[in-house]
Amino acid sequence: MTLSPYAPIIGLFALAAAFALFSVAAARFAGPRRYNKAKLEAYECGIEPSPQPVGGGRFPVKFYLTAMLFIVFDIEIIFLYPWAVSFDALPIFGFVEMVLFIVAVFVAYAYVWRRGGLDWD
Repeated sequence: MTLSPYAPIIGLFALAAAFALFSVAAARFAGPRRYNKAKLEAYECGIEPSPQPVGGGRFPVKFYLTAMLFIVFDIEIIFLYPWAVSFDALPIFGFVEMVLFIVAVFVAYAYVWRRGGLDWD
């Protein structure tokens, strides 16, 4: 068994790792070293950060709902990509299963939309 089919993938990972290491090293040597209080504080879109309680603040449920919606659609893409790559090799059963999966996700999306889960107050 040879690793030749995996050589491009291994090369891509090596190139990505080398670029990441080079970027971190170059930033350390080329970046300015003048630190002040403003640079060390948290940045919130140009607005002064609001003080938080000692134990941490409470987040509205909308943040968690948005995160869960993102995960649902991210998982959908994870299932759709391999199916699209191997579409020619699958019989009609694979097509029917994917249509059912897309319908199930669309029903969940329509439910969330109707309940106002996509409205940001």
